Amino acid sequence: MDSDTAGIAIRPIGPGDREAWLPLWRGYQAFYRVDLSAAVTDTTWARLNDPAEPVDGALAWRDAEALGLVHHIRHRSAWTVGDYCYLQDLFVADGTRGLGIGRRLIEHVYAAAQAAGCSRVHWLTHETNADAMQLYDRIAEKSGFVQYRRNF
Repeated sequence: MDSDTAGIAIRPIGPGDREAWLPLWRGYQAFYRVDLSAAVTDTTWARLNDPAEPVDGALAWRDAEALGLVHHIRHRSAWTVGDYCYLQDLFVADGTRGLGIGRRLIEHVYAAAQAAGCSRVHWLTHETNADAMQLYDRIAEKSGFVQYRRNF
């Protein structure tokens, strides 16, 4: 463990963590300049706490303070026998960035994905997220693919 992350514990999100999770969830939305509805937030929270859902998450804690969050989703692939794991959301609170918490959260997802038999962890980031990409370039490889989408 890096000395910067000494005292940081990464734990799966549980039903009693909503008050700690919600400010981080809102901070993540603010970072990306989106405002998701209460219905989306409530549905996301319910999915994170439903063992039947392929959605999981974890929080980074220092004592009783949550400093970061990660959400990940297991999904099928037509290219492999094992599922893939999509790291959908990663956020570390202002003032604690650069301490290795993001790396620890990603490593948590790596371990969870391997334990679930997934063959890959993948994620997206915005092209302007240069600070995060410095980390991503060290712990993963760029796929070279460009994302296209159509919202409904």
